[in-house]
Amino acid sequence: MPQEEDDHRAPTLAAPKYYAIGLAEKPNPPTNAGVRRLILATLFLGLLSRTSVAAVSETGATYDGTICVDATTGAVLSESKADWPGHPASVTKLMTMLLVLEDIQAGKTTLNAPITITKASVGTGGSMVWLAAGETFSADALLYALMLQSANDAAVALAIDRAGSAPAFVTRMNARAAELGMTRTHFVTPNGLTYGQGPHDTTSARDLAKLSVALCKMPAALKYTSAKTYTFRPGLKAVNLVNHNRLLTSFKGCDGLKTGWTVAANASMITTAREGDARVIAVVLGCDSPQGAKAAQRVRDQMAARLMTQGLARLALLEAEKAKLRALSARTAPVASASKAGPKGTKPAEESGFFDWLGGLFSF
Repeated sequence: MPQEEDDHRAPTLAAPKYYAIGLAEKPNPPTNAGVRRLILATLFLGLLSRTSVAAVSETGATYDGTICVDATTGAVLSESKADWPGHPASVTKLMTMLLVLEDIQAGKTTLNAPITITKASVGTGGSMVWLAAGETFSADALLYALMLQSANDAAVALAIDRAGSAPAFVTRMNARAAELGMTRTHFVTPNGLTYGQGPHDTTSARDLAKLSVALCKMPAALKYTSAKTYTFRPGLKAVNLVNHNRLLTSFKGCDGLKTGWTVAANASMITTAREGDARVIAVVLGCDSPQGAKAAQRVRDQMAARLMTQGLARLALLEAEKAKLRALSARTAPVASASKAGPKGTKPAEESGFFDWLGGLFSF
């Protein structure tokens, strides 16, 4: 099947823009600039050891968009073409999981509720766990199949269970996307499996980050996305599932979220990793390589790992700045009190700028 071409693609991998504590967009700090750069360099070099992704050439590779955000606040740490349209492929399944888990939270169903497979779920194509009509599985088992095997038939089975039909569930997906502020997203499937000229599920890197922030606030979601293996349908017809996300084993602290690839969509990925109290989310949408699909998937993995490494370094630097500010405030508190009484004041003028700079780091 011929690969689709998108006129909006950049010819090469472009350097992302950095925000918050980035290198290109950071406002000039008022003091200790050299120390700050040294801290950033030290943190960055230390975090490089987090990952051991096998290198592949990125020459000639393209992508539809990337972004890295703070998982707690959603603040953007870096981005490149984050609002450009692309096709999410199996990353679409994250919205399917979100709706199922939200229904469970709302008491509309349970993880152990039996789901009977219908003919509409059978033989959907692509990656599957080969469901058969009349079989019964729990939502828990189907969610593992959805996240590890990227099972398209499991996605349809969950959609039918939660909305009566796949089209009705897709309507729910689009409504939830609108609630999350995913203004450039339109879903047409519960699994991301589309062919040829489409129609295709459409989204942007920024929209996928918004979806992922919501998911990362749900411990149940990370239980499925972090699982490396799972035995589906134990017995003679068992399917031993292995998570497609290689960064779970090669990137320290990575515990999600989802990979995706189709001929129409190319290679996409959303990953998340935690370092102490800090957590970042990285999105790579529509990565393609002249070396083929496997190379594109490797490039996608490299890009996601690099985004998380840089994002965690920036959050660590911010935490170091906050600690420094707390220490400075403790030392200068008596002086600040004295300045209120004195007509001229004793607080150095540059401290106000320092507070303003820190306060504006996550203002977007």
